[in-house]
Amino acid sequence: APCKGEGVAERSPRSLGVCHKPAYNSAMAQPFDVCIRGAGIVGRTLALLLARERLRVALVAAPPHPSATSDVRAYALNAASRALLESVRSWPDDTLATPVQAMQVLGDQGGEVHFNAPAEAGALAWIVDVPALEAQLAEAVRYQPLVEVVDTPQPAALTVVCEGKSSRTRTEFGVEFDVTPYPQHAIAARLLCEKPHGQVARQWFSGGNILAFLPLGGADGNSVALVWSVNQSQAPDLLALPPEEFCQQLENASHHVLGALTLTSDRAAWPLQLARARRWSGVMPDSTPAKPRNWVLAGDAAHTVHPLSGQGLNLGLADVQELATVLRTRDYWRSVGDPRLLRSYERARKSGVLPMGWATDGLQQLFAQEAGPWATLRNWGMQTFDNSGPLKAWVARQATGR
Repeated sequence: APCKGEGVAERSPRSLGVCHKPAYNSAMAQPFDVCIRGAGIVGRTLALLLARERLRVALVAAPPHPSATSDVRAYALNAASRALLESVRSWPDDTLATPVQAMQVLGDQGGEVHFNAPAEAGALAWIVDVPALEAQLAEAVRYQPLVEVVDTPQPAALTVVCEGKSSRTRTEFGVEFDVTPYPQHAIAARLLCEKPHGQVARQWFSGGNILAFLPLGGADGNSVALVWSVNQSQAPDLLALPPEEFCQQLENASHHVLGALTLTSDRAAWPLQLARARRWSGVMPDSTPAKPRNWVLAGDAAHTVHPLSGQGLNLGLADVQELATVLRTRDYWRSVGDPRLLRSYERARKSGVLPMGWATDGLQQLFAQEAGPWATLRNWGMQTFDNSGPLKAWVARQATGR
């Protein structure tokens, strides 16, 4: 018998006992309303949101890569993203979602900016362990009877592409992806610190590099997620260093603010870029007048920004929130793949993503300039902004997603 209950928005997976969904059988299943290509955080969240609206969803999950290593990524999620994930019962435990109460940004010539969490927000952001969040979403999907995890794309009125920045489907659809590569690679790892992090996120701009320590392990923790954006010529040498020498480099770059550091994970690296798809919606290749089918992009398949702002996943989750709202509020006679709906989603999210892309790109370009006048100007700007009062408070509210 099929599982009873109203899905994860109304009931948690644990409340559904040991009921498991039967294996997917395309010959027996009813037609799908939506096919989501990509079962990462963005794709799974969208699947749960749409299932809550009683839509049947096919979620295409690629098999794990045989050479995959442990995932050392962590994301800074704002209040809007937290509320969205809580609405589908997929927010991790407190020890896996550390609240950030303050942020310190230090320039290369004495410039400093300090943020404190607005009282109404509870935190500036939460640093969330990626494997934990993915596991929470996967568990919720497993207990949602209107979501079928499949190996191959299925016919549906709407296909949503959430495959990430290297999306094959986007390429197959002939969508141009405008990419501006940065001369930097991001290095990520996990570190154990001699001193507790105090729920403070720290960031240093120096020599064109950007070092960030993101607090992990709960409010009293002393571990951090490292995101170090370095010149692409430096990355291979840093990755090849013995752990002790790598940590020594980090201690020097962070001015020993958290004391001795110990590497507790593998190191991962990837190239950085600013990118945006020229089209975010279109007609499926197999669409016919009798059975019209359309597609949209979401998440990194549609846009990427520099990680210095920590807003990448927040933008992707805002995409699926907007798409789910557009589909929920559509006229009852409109298909979920109606081009008018999809263009409305595209317009809204393009205008939402553009300012963040400009802001992160501008900051990266500003701190990449090593000439003396530029350094003086940017550090003066940091000090002026830090004392700006209402302007800084407004920026802090925007960062929290409120």
